[in-house]
Amino acid sequence: MEEQKENRPLQNTGCQEEELCGSIKNVELSAGVKRMVSGGQEDKGIHPTKPSAGDFSDPVYKEIAFANGCINRMGKDELKAKLTELKLDTRGVKDVLKKRLKNYYKKQKLKQPNDFEAYYDYICVIDFEATCEEGNTPDYIHEIIEFPIVLVNTRTMDIEETFQRYVRPELKPKLSEFCINLTGITQELVDKADTFPVVLQSVVDWMREKELGTKFKYAILTDGSWDMSKFLNMQCNVSHIKYPRFAKKWINIRKCYGNFYKVPRNQTKLTTMLEKLGLKYEGRLHCGLDDSKNIARIAIRMLQDGCELRVNERMHTGQLMNVSSSLPLEGAAIPHNPQFKK
Repeated sequence: MEEQKENRPLQNTGCQEEELCGSIKNVELSAGVKRMVSGGQEDKGIHPTKPSAGDFSDPVYKEIAFANGCINRMGKDELKAKLTELKLDTRGVKDVLKKRLKNYYKKQKLKQPNDFEAYYDYICVIDFEATCEEGNTPDYIHEIIEFPIVLVNTRTMDIEETFQRYVRPELKPKLSEFCINLTGITQELVDKADTFPVVLQSVVDWMREKELGTKFKYAILTDGSWDMSKFLNMQCNVSHIKYPRFAKKWINIRKCYGNFYKVPRNQTKLTTMLEKLGLKYEGRLHCGLDDSKNIARIAIRMLQDGCELRVNERMHTGQLMNVSSSLPLEGAAIPHNPQFKK
């Protein structure tokens, strides 16, 4: 939709475009309301009607299209200067800075509430660590050995709380040296831990304590599809429990990042996303909790840039499926106690 708005051909003169580009450089905020200043004098008494979504003939959308064209021609230093003037984050590569400025201008012009902000109260970032061996075969059975959750408050744009439990594997109780070196999880940690059904009950209790799914609407967010479609699905089969309903739908942040910033799939790895946003990894790579915290930082940065993070993947009859962006926003289900298969 946004690409249509940016690239829709408009019949206007270069003079009009020059005037609009000039107006972008004079955007001011007063009590949260944007004023367009032209020729050093403020336009008064002009109250444009609110355009309907998709009404590209509306003058407001024409202004947005012209503004995008102007932003596209700005150099990185100009973008950073403008973002600094608007008190916005200046970190990130040039394409990220462009997107940030375009979304800011678009939001100010449309003055429309963000549907996402009105729906999800929290995002639960989950990044499992699982048993592994060097050169795993395709049929290797992974068992979850760390279950972390990072709770992101979408109103304050902050990490509000974290949860972490280690898990004792049952099929292969002894960790490989490769797994220990990769994850930093020692044999002693998993030997002292509970089995997965007990840990999952702790997860449910924690989520209930936070009133997720009851008082607050929330969504699960992961870095890719594997955490839910492979690791959790495989673990439930190993533990002979039903796949938890609250984890059947989630936000794959890699897809959101690629679609929002218009980058190819090979630029959506965790460390690459951080780098492109001007952020550095904090903590230890492949520590589930640290990975989750860094994924949460990316999610927060994307929300601040105007991205609508929404559920885009789900499990159905044991299979991974995409969720269309045209469907209504949906949150995760109310957490229920683990149920063993009959």
